[in-house]
Amino acid sequence: MLVSWIVQIRFKNKFKKYSEMPLSSGMSGAEIAQKMLNDNGISDVQVISVEGQLTDHYNPANKTVNLSPDVYAGRSVAAAAVAAHECGHAVQHATAYSWLQFRSAMVPITSIASKLVTWVLLIGVIMAASGNFIVLAVGVGALFLTTLFAFITLPVEFDASNRALAWLDTANITHSQEEHDGAKDALKWAAMTYVVAALAALVSLLYYASILFGGRRD
Repeated sequence: MLVSWIVQIRFKNKFKKYSEMPLSSGMSGAEIAQKMLNDNGISDVQVISVEGQLTDHYNPANKTVNLSPDVYAGRSVAAAAVAAHECGHAVQHATAYSWLQFRSAMVPITSIASKLVTWVLLIGVIMAASGNFIVLAVGVGALFLTTLFAFITLPVEFDASNRALAWLDTANITHSQEEHDGAKDALKWAAMTYVVAALAALVSLLYYASILFGGRRD
């Protein structure tokens, strides 16, 4: 939790820093997103603005690139990096990127597992004290699914960032080395939040698995 908090603070500070660094091309996040989609021959994805801060995401279900107001209207290095990153997911979708397909296929069952896992584990630990490990085993199974989902998310996020950075350079959106380095740094810290989340999920899985298998041996 401490590491996660530190990374989140670091990421927000980086985003704030690069949000204050003007993009020399003068393009907004929305314009950058639309251009990246056009350059990749994608015409069926809509770029829209959504409320909130750092709420940016790509929705494969309705094919929308959803950008927070600071990114949608922003004309900064941070806005360019985030907009291009989310469009990177749209490109993954259009090109049938295998890891994204695997992740999308897991969404329905993982969504159910994530909603139930806390209560199932709590009840499972209580029942395990009396020697009944069935519910705990179900909880560990659900936690395994959410942990697997967290790790599958990593290559999807890293690939989207790599696509974003490569396109920002080739499309001449980031004109200077300083702008390129800023975009790369912002996306690196965004990716770190996913890495920490995956590791936290793994630690929880190992903890509850040790209770399950340790108790069953006893």
